[in-house]
Amino acid sequence: MEVVMELSVREARAQFATALAAAERGERVTITKNGKAVAEIGPPTVKKGGLDFARMQRVREQMGLSKPDYPLDEAWRKKFDDPAWTREIFGPEYYDDEPDASK
Repeated sequence: MEVVMELSVREARAQFATALAAAERGERVTITKNGKAVAEIGPPTVKKGGLDFARMQRVREQMGLSKPDYPLDEAWRKKFDDPAWTREIFGPEYYDDEPDASK
């Protein structure tokens, strides 16, 4: 429900409770000064499930970060999964903190 109510600053002062009641109903209240919008009162945006992935994607696209500039091909993944290569990069103790699976 996106009904828009428009009030001047003077009207908003006099009818603040009315503007809040409209916001509770899901309406947006625009406050104007000399005919120009200067503020809005409305219901809070409620996000369910945590992160807003659609917004994050839009921001990445606006910043030119929508696609990685490096290939994540299968050869790279196999190299990363190779324990010898991982030890070379992270050091010989990299796997030492994990419990022994053979016991």
